[in-house]
Amino acid sequence: MSEAFTLYKLIVLYMLDKVNFPLTNGQISEFILDKGYTTYFKLQQTLAEMGAAHFVREEITHNRTLYHLTEEGRETLRYFGNKISPAIREDIDMFLNEHQYELKNEVSAKADYFQNTSYEFSVRCQVVEGQTNLIDLTLTVPSEREAQTIVNNWRQKSGEVYAFIMKNLL
Repeated sequence: MSEAFTLYKLIVLYMLDKVNFPLTNGQISEFILDKGYTTYFKLQQTLAEMGAAHFVREEITHNRTLYHLTEEGRETLRYFGNKISPAIREDIDMFLNEHQYELKNEVSAKADYFQNTSYEFSVRCQVVEGQTNLIDLTLTVPSEREAQTIVNNWRQKSGEVYAFIMKNLL
């Protein structure tokens, strides 16, 4: 069983190494579960173990978890990456090539909220490209329900909001 979990970890590390942005739990799950490599629960256990071992860094918001490759993870992949079969590498490469635009867009728009000292909710909305914030906007709303609505809508509307702001400010 340990050898199987090692392969799952290497698959995730390989995926993260092949992109220049974090991947969500859902994106990783989509690939691994669709290919039938393992079950959802085993994958979640694998991701938790990888976080504990510092192979990945988790970025958790209210509605998703993003995984970033760490230097320890990159080093592990360098040493043990040859344990991933050429067929699995090809599957990963094809998946990433076919879905790269959607994968990147999904993680470039980030939103999260918290209760502030005025007992209202601050919602931080960002569009990130690489290490650069293209937009970093914080809104204050009176209720948690409104904060959740903004977070849920930001991914679909962020491009529109960014374009509107740039058009009106330039």
